[in-house]
Order: sequence, then structure tokens, then C-alpha cells
Amino acid sequence: MLDLKFIRQNPDTVRRMLKDRRVDVDLDQLIDADQQWLEAQKNVEDLRQQQNAVSKEIGQLKKNRQDASSQIAEMKQVSDQIKQLNEQTQQLKQEVNRILMYLPNLPDQSVPVGADESDNPEIKSWGENPTFDFSPKPHWDLAAQHDLIDFQRAAKVSGSNFALFTGVGARLERALINFMLDLHITKHGYTEVSPPFVANRPSMTGTGQLPKFEEDMYRCNQDSDNPDSDLFLIPTAEVPVTNLLADEILDGEQLPIYYTAYTPCFRREAGSYGKDTRGLVRLHQFDKVEMVKFTTPETSYDEHESLLQDAEDVVQALGLPYRVISLCTGDLGFSAAKCYDIEVWAAGQERFLEISSCSNFEDFQARRANIRYRPEKGAKPELVHTLNASGLALPRVMIALLENNQQADGSIRLPVVLQPYMAGLKQIG
Repeated sequence: MLDLKFIRQNPDTVRRMLKDRRVDVDLDQLIDADQQWLEAQKNVEDLRQQQNAVSKEIGQLKKNRQDASSQIAEMKQVSDQIKQLNEQTQQLKQEVNRILMYLPNLPDQSVPVGADESDNPEIKSWGENPTFDFSPKPHWDLAAQHDLIDFQRAAKVSGSNFALFTGVGARLERALINFMLDLHITKHGYTEVSPPFVANRPSMTGTGQLPKFEEDMYRCNQDSDNPDSDLFLIPTAEVPVTNLLADEILDGEQLPIYYTAYTPCFRREAGSYGKDTRGLVRLHQFDKVEMVKFTTPETSYDEHESLLQDAEDVVQALGLPYRVISLCTGDLGFSAAKCYDIEVWAAGQERFLEISSCSNFEDFQARRANIRYRPEKGAKPELVHTLNASGLALPRVMIALLENNQQADGSIRLPVVLQPYMAGLKQIG
């Protein structure tokens, strides 16, 4: 959530930055509601002061055994006015908060200005795209050839855009998860957590999924008599892991805090991208290893760069060529102030696929989830900065591994780092 005080003091700057983000928002509606709210609050305070003064006058009159009926009648009118104004201020505050919940984060000054993904600059690349003396197959053909993934049975059980990993395919998926977690724990210094796979409405709101993207989420059945039953299947581990510290005040010496977690992820919108409905490119359910950081504002952008490197380490260890792009203002995610995407090369489709988004949210999520810290003992609490990155998303890693490492005889080489997790298996087929 944006800082309302910053909006009040810098309305033109906020308008420009939202325009850069290609967001069509009537900021005047927010500013007008906020101004009415502030005025209503002031009126309540003025009436309370009047109420206190008249109360003292009534007390003095009664003490002197004088008639206070007119003052008492005046007090009743003031009390009724305060009640009405309190109701008005509550309604105005709700309207202000409602608008704020739909406003995206403001981009950092270093974010390139652009309209859409075509304006995202590439900032670096690693590795060489593989070349073949045969026509490389897409991963769905390789998966069928080696009985790695059964899309037909997955569709029979759950519908389109689900996957069933079988045999060596299931084992490879598990190997990737364990390898990634081990790397983040032992090399990068993250603490592993295993969170719930469902999250309540406050948690989904805290990280920015709600209320704007509720239609994209899988919502569990709700019991109207039990608000705790209003749960959602998580779209990413970012939701439960970030909210582990919601409504807490941390000791500044605890920061930075690094968490990593494996979870499945659930997204309704996965099947709406035409050509990407085949294979593993877009799924309603997929596995992912996530990294989440809590930092001070002063260190968050240095931590952002190191977070990107942590994600790159995984791709490099797997030997997959990739590029890093910096998302422009028009392509930036709702909650992010800055974001890098890592895109891996998929030889069978001859294109790059995003396997990690590395985002700095600054204090946007922390303000919504109320995550604060004390810079020093006795200091006033301040908002932390939150960051997260995929480390990595499993389906597209699987795509790149299968398509880039295929050989002329149809076999598929396995990266050396995965072989210990596969009982020494060096290739599939």
C-alpha cells in the first residue's frame, strides 16, 4: 500500500509515476476523499473540545446549584453531531483505504520507462544457447518418449493445464526441489520454512494479491458463520512466508532475515494464453522454491542485487543459458518497485521463458501487512522492506533441462549437480 502522506505531499509526482506504469487511476477521487476525511476528523476534534468545555461549565453550574438545562441540551446536540461525524469519518476512511488497496506500487527511479514487455532492456546474459545437428524436440514430445509426464491422465483427474509427473520425471522434479533448497540453505544462508499451502484473506491482502486479483485465485469453500474458513490456495510461497512476520515489530539487529521455502502454487489464469496452453509453460498448479528477504530500507537495493545473484546461481549450476531483463514501468508487477526477470533458453521451442522474477517491494507489502522494526532500542518502529524471488519455478526449469540437454539418440543428459539426487543417474534414456 502506498504512503498516504507521500501522496498528499506529492500528488503530481504520484500521477506521473502511475502514468508511467500505464495505470488509469482517478487520483483526484482519493485526494478528495482523503481531504473530506481529514476535515471530518478536525470537526470531530473541535466538537470534542467544545464538549469538554461545556462539560466543565455544567459541572461548575451544578456545583453552584445553578440551572444547567440549556447547556445540557447543547451537549446532547453536540453528542449527536459527533456520532454522525464519526460515522462519516469511518465511511470516508473506508473509501480511502479501498482506493489505496487498488493502487500499485510506485516504480523506483532506476526502473526504465516503457509501455510493455517489448520495452524491457536486457541487462546481462550467461551461457551459450545449444546448437544441434538434428531438429530438437519440444519437451512434451520428449516427456512422452520417456514416460516423464502424463498430461492426459492429469486432465482426466483435474482438467486442462495440469501435469502428472511419473517415474523418472517425478524423481527429477523432486531432485530439483531438494537441490535448490540445499543450495539456498548451505551457500546463500537462508532458513528453510515449510508453510501452509492455504492462506487467509488478511495474508493474501498483505502481499497484494487481494483485493485486485481475487478472480485469479482459487478460493476454498467459505462458511459464512466462520471467518477463519475464508481461505485461498496460495499462488506462491511469497504469501505465507512474507506474512509469517505480519503485525510484528522486529529488533533491527535481526535484519536482514532470509527465508526459503518449497510449495506448490495455484493460479486460475494459467490457461488463458493461447499458444502457451500446451505442455508445462503455463499450469494451474506447479511447484516452486521461493526466497524471501526482510531488510532495512537502507540495504534493500543491495539485497535486491544479491537476491538476483542467488537465483542466477541456481541456473548456472544447472548449466542453463539465460538472460536477465529489467522490467519497465509498464510491465512491472502490482506490488513491485523494481523487478528483474531471469529468462532461460528453451531449445525445443527456440525462445526464452521466464523462470524467476526477482522483486523489491520496498515498504509496499510491509505497510499492508504491518511488518515493522526498531532501528535501535527505544526507537520508533519503522516499516521493513520486503523482497522475493523464485529460486526457481520448476516447470520451466524442467522444460529447459529436457529441451537443451537432448541428444541425437533421444536421450537426455542430466546436470552433474543433480546426479547425486538421482542416485547417480547421468542421463534419461
